[in-house]
Amino acid sequence: MQAYQIVQRARQLDRISTMDVINGICSQFMELHGDRLMSDDKAMITGIGLVDNKPLTFIGIQKGSNTKENILRNFGSSGPAGYRKAIRQMKLAEKFNRPILTLINTAGAHAAPESEENGIGDAIAQSLITMSELTVPTLAIILGEGGSGGAIALALADSVWMMENSIYSVLSPEGFASILWKDSKLASQAADVMKLTAKDLLELKVIDKIIPEEFDSVLIEKDQLLKNLITAIKNEFKRLDATEAEERVTLKYERFRKF
Repeated sequence: MQAYQIVQRARQLDRISTMDVINGICSQFMELHGDRLMSDDKAMITGIGLVDNKPLTFIGIQKGSNTKENILRNFGSSGPAGYRKAIRQMKLAEKFNRPILTLINTAGAHAAPESEENGIGDAIAQSLITMSELTVPTLAIILGEGGSGGAIALALADSVWMMENSIYSVLSPEGFASILWKDSKLASQAADVMKLTAKDLLELKVIDKIIPEEFDSVLIEKDQLLKNLITAIKNEFKRLDATEAEERVTLKYERFRKF
C-alpha cells in the first residue's frame, strides 16, 4: 500500500477513537474537566477509569465522527488549555501512583493566534517535560493521525504504539509538499519520502509496536480490532507494572536521547 493511502485511512472518521477505547476497556469512567486556569478544551479528554478494578488515567485527543462533533472537538486540534489539562492529570496520576494511557489522533495542535497568545508552545513543552519525569507506567498509542508537537506532547511514554494504518510525522504531507516543492498537490510524493507510516517508524525504532488492522489483506472488523487493542493494552500494563520504576525511567531517558 502506498504511504498516502495510509494517510487517507488514518484520517477516516470511523477510526477507533479515544472514547471507543475508554468505553471498551473501562467498567467505570469519570471524566475530569478543565485546566484550572483558562477553560475546558473539548478536543482533549481526560479522566480516571477502572480497568479490571484498578484505576488508570486516560488522556486522549478526540475527533468527531460527524461535522457537529468535529466542531465541538475542534477537529481534534487541542489548544493550550487542553495540554495544560493533560499535564494536570499526569501530575495527579503520579501523585496517586496511577498508570497513564495516552491516545492520540490529531493533525496537530490548534494553530491560531489565540493559541499563541495563550502559550501553546509552552504548554506543549511543559507536557513533554512532565511526561519525561513520570515514574508511573505510561503507554502512548497513535490511533489515526499523529501530527507534529500536538502529538508528541502526549507520546513521551515508556512504550509507544501505532495502529497499522496510522501516521506519525512532524507535519502533514500537504504541508511538506507546500514547503519543499511549493505545491500541496504533491502530497502523495511527499508521503513516500517522509517515513511516516507505522512500518517505517518501527524500522527506525521510533515506536515499539504496531497493532495490526488487517488479516490476510482483509480489514479486521472494528469491534474485533478494539478487542484486540484492549487485550494488548492490558498485557502491556502488566509488563510495565512488573518493571521497577527506576528502570522504566532510565530506559525512557535512554530511548528518547537517541533521537
